[in-house]
Amino acid sequence: MPSSKFGKLVPHGVYAPLTTFYSSNTSQDLDLSTYAEHVKFVASSGVGIVCLGSMGEAVQLSHSERNLVVEAARKALDSDEKLKEIPLIVGTGASSTRETIELTKSAAEKGADFGMVIAPGYFSGALSKEALKTYFVEVAEASPIPVILYNYPGVTGGIDMDSDLITDIAASCSNIVGIKLTCGSVGKLTRLTTLRPDFAVLGGFVDFLGPSLLASAAGGITGTANIAPKTCLKLYNLTKSGLSGNSSDLSEAIKLQSIVSHADWALQKVGISGTKYALEQLKGYGGIPRKPILEFKGDKEGLMESLKEILEVEKGL
Repeated sequence: MPSSKFGKLVPHGVYAPLTTFYSSNTSQDLDLSTYAEHVKFVASSGVGIVCLGSMGEAVQLSHSERNLVVEAARKALDSDEKLKEIPLIVGTGASSTRETIELTKSAAEKGADFGMVIAPGYFSGALSKEALKTYFVEVAEASPIPVILYNYPGVTGGIDMDSDLITDIAASCSNIVGIKLTCGSVGKLTRLTTLRPDFAVLGGFVDFLGPSLLASAAGGITGTANIAPKTCLKLYNLTKSGLSGNSSDLSEAIKLQSIVSHADWALQKVGISGTKYALEQLKGYGGIPRKPILEFKGDKEGLMESLKEILEVEKGL
């Protein structure tokens, strides 16, 4: 894992926030063997691993279950010499500073390279900018591994950190080494890419990966990489090459961005349950989310038709 005087750097590239799998519709116990299989499938394409994010239903799991998931991911990566250097990011956010620190320390013990911490949204109305800054800084200062901030207003009671607050937080602790922006703000992303040489700004959707790389982003974390990891990484590589002066790669990247953006939007609309349904059709595993989220009951044929183009690209890679 690369490092600098600031500490461990977040490797640039594409990351997949993995779905979490369960053994049956009744018990909904963790299915760790399937999880390990999925880790290897995604990582073998060169895509980094994020476990226990929003897509991974982290809030649905107990502390001990979270530990088991991290252990399974680390073991899966370490079982193959080619995968050992694939970065492992683990979501460790909780409602209290105390528990978030506990979860971050546990993730580090189980082999995480980075902790990813989301704002605690339950008491969103009571959290001032000062409270949010204090939360992130105290977690990062107590963490034995570098911390990536996670801004996702859709699941945090509307908390949407602006670039001024993020800049202030990042300047207050060198162990905060990046941010995932699932707010979709390219303007915010652009303002944050020059904070520190070690601060990695990652978009939360692949539908604007190309524009974000133009703005010097480090890459992206995208649920679409669960089903088409090679295609998402190809988009990253083509865009980087194109921006370095290869006009033919840039032209191909523009075309591929359109394909990826349409697929990403289709999956955004169906969420966790729809992504799991797609995985079930493609890989023979996926299942349903842990309740109270219900299984996908939308337009199944329409979903798979929307993914047809990206899956054709994936098949050819």
